Amino acid sequence: MKKVLTLLGLATLLLLIVPAAKAQKFKVLEGDVKALSSISGLKMEYVYTPMSVGKFDDEADYLDKKVKEYNEKESGRGSRWKKSWIADRQKRFEPSFEELFNKHAKSAQITPGGTYKMIMHTTFTEPGYNVVVHRKNASIDATFTILDPSGNVVAKIQMSGAPGRSFGGNDYDTGERLEESYAMAGKALAKKYFGK
Repeated sequence: MKKVLTLLGLATLLLLIVPAAKAQKFKVLEGDVKALSSISGLKMEYVYTPMSVGKFDDEADYLDKKVKEYNEKESGRGSRWKKSWIADRQKRFEPSFEELFNKHAKSAQITPGGTYKMIMHTTFTEPGYNVVVHRKNASIDATFTILDPSGNVVAKIQMSGAPGRSFGGNDYDTGERLEESYAMAGKALAKKYFGK
């Protein structure tokens, strides 16, 4: 019985780890990624429009639906939720992306004084959900454009499927799930293109 329980535990752990490890996919759209190893400092710019969310092609339609649903349950709740949805970008997502990027990049660091610029355009957000008995992980897709000091494109990279969930599954807050997506995006991008 102990062996069966141990095997079940290992199988469950593998099911949690393997999808996260394989989740992000990258595609070079333009430029030469080998040139990225010579960059030492990057300043960041974040773009969130246009962006699709879940089944909605336009973020505005998603926000309208959620605000209406939340306000019907409790007056003012939808407006507070929308404010948090926007505020989480600067408060949670961007710092988490930068923290893990800087931790795992060897050739470059994100810094306000960087001579190169990296533009992260989030093109798709899956907010996911966690209702205790059922869950769907969050994820994001983004395009990263790296520009030299003259504004010329060094490289443009598309990333899809950066996963977001907290260990243990206690991520009932949308912002918490998406924060993890941005952290994983920063880590994966740094290791793949700036980790050499």
